Amino acid sequence: MKKILGVGNALVDILVKLQDETLLSQLSLPKGSMQLISRDTNKVVQEKIKSIDKEMVAGGSAANAIRGIAHLGIETGFIGMLGKDDIGKTFEQELLSANVNPHLSYSSSNESGTATTFVSPDSERTFATYLGAAIELHPDLLSKDVFKGYDYFHIEGYLVQNHDLISNAIKLAKSCGLKVSLDLASYNVVEENLDFLQNIIREYVDIVFANEEEAFAFTGLNADAALEKIAEMCEIAIVKIGKKGSMIQQGNIKITIDTINSKPLDTTGAGDLYAAGFLFGLANNFSLEKSGNIGKILAGNVIEVLGVTMDENRWESIKKGIKEL
Repeated sequence: MKKILGVGNALVDILVKLQDETLLSQLSLPKGSMQLISRDTNKVVQEKIKSIDKEMVAGGSAANAIRGIAHLGIETGFIGMLGKDDIGKTFEQELLSANVNPHLSYSSSNESGTATTFVSPDSERTFATYLGAAIELHPDLLSKDVFKGYDYFHIEGYLVQNHDLISNAIKLAKSCGLKVSLDLASYNVVEENLDFLQNIIREYVDIVFANEEEAFAFTGLNADAALEKIAEMCEIAIVKIGKKGSMIQQGNIKITIDTINSKPLDTTGAGDLYAAGFLFGLANNFSLEKSGNIGKILAGNVIEVLGVTMDENRWESIKKGIKEL
């Protein structure tokens, strides 16, 4: 069976359920965005949420996807950077518990990163991300040995601000024969790194995941036209269209996937788990349609829980649903 490697910001999510969006305004956080914040700003954020109920779980877009794939039984690995602290230990332990091979480095001077995730009443997420040690992941920490034995390399778009790291990682992956998958991650990240993203997608990326906002930021087009434009630049393009499902295009083949019936609690990780299901399908040589349907099953389940951690009973139900496709 094929193996999948991921790279991303090694973060622990601090999940905060909001009664309204007043706090987002107070912290100058645009709803639905991912904002990188400094250590000092992070202290302000943590002070603001001190009296609010919250939950801490291992997060990070690529890590979420990789743990999801591992739960389905495929061998996986994850590249990331942590601090030498309790948050870092929590993150690593969650990788090991999910049977993910950790390819981790550790900072001697910085604490582990966190993503404070504000969940609005309509389930929309807004991220205040303090990268901490995660930002210290640099090209010199990567080598061909890390990539050998894997078949797919999944990258989270939140890393693309580090152009040298991503360029080096993609070139190493391609030199080892891996297919490269990229999740565009956030519309503001796309806007800020547009030229770089367009170049690497044309040259190196095989599979692109985007939601409607990211697809528009990348192409300036609506979802249907954006899908076609992205599909001209890579092998497989996926545009997720929220409650309406997703669209997949490979060459002239275009498929629409609906959603499963679910009761959304928190959309955190929906895109990550969709990518997990889709990549699991590709790794098993399933059709685009079946891969998309596996993605929708995982996405539809994760939005029914707070955060991205699903219990074993739910995973067993997911696996049963996949077998019935």
